[in-house]
Amino acid sequence: MLNTFQRFRELAFGYQVLAALYLCERMYPNYELFHQVTGFGDPKPLRGALNACWDWSWQGKKVKVNFSRWQEKIDDVTPSEHGHDMLGVYPAMDTCTALSTMLESLMDSEHSDLVSVAKVSQASVAKFLELTEGAELEPEERRQLVREHELAVYEVDVQQALLDFLEAMQASGEKPNQMMVRQLQEMVVTEGITNIGMERDSEN
Repeated sequence: MLNTFQRFRELAFGYQVLAALYLCERMYPNYELFHQVTGFGDPKPLRGALNACWDWSWQGKKVKVNFSRWQEKIDDVTPSEHGHDMLGVYPAMDTCTALSTMLESLMDSEHSDLVSVAKVSQASVAKFLELTEGAELEPEERRQLVREHELAVYEVDVQQALLDFLEAMQASGEKPNQMMVRQLQEMVVTEGITNIGMERDSEN
C-alpha cells in the first residue's frame, strides 16, 4: 500500500497542483491570525498568490501568472522566529514556506517537488505539538505524542482523503476544471479548521 507521499507523487502534475493548493489554503488562516495578533506582515500577497494559482490550475496559459513575483512578495512578508516571542510565528512561517515551495514548483514544472507542500504541512503540525503539549516531555514521549496525537493523525487522514478525491477525478479522465476547483475550495471551508486545528473564519 502506497504511503501518502508516494500517492502524491503518483498523481499527474495538474492534480498535484490542486493537492498543494488545497493544503496551502488550509494553512492560510494560521498566517492571517498571526498578522491580526502581531500586526506583522500582510496576508494580501498570500491571498493574491493563492487566488492566482487557483485560476491558473484549471485555465493554464489562458491566465498569465508571474510565479516568481508572487514568491518575492511572500518572502517580503514572511516572519522570522527572531523578534517574535510567540508560538504563532511558526505556523505563520510554515504557511509562507508551503506557498513559496508550491510557487517554486510551478516555475519549473519539469523539476517540481510539490509533495514537499504535504511534508511542510505535516511537519508544521509536528512542530506545533512539540512546542505546546510536548514542551515538557522527554524526547521519546514527545516523539510518541507527535505520532499519536489526534491532530497529527487527522492531518494524515485529511491528506489521504484529499488524495482519494483527486485519484478518483484523475481516474475518470477529467482534466482539472473550474467545477473541481470550486469543489476543493468548498471542501476547505466545510472542513472548518486549519492543519493545527484552529477554526477558520467562515468568511474566508
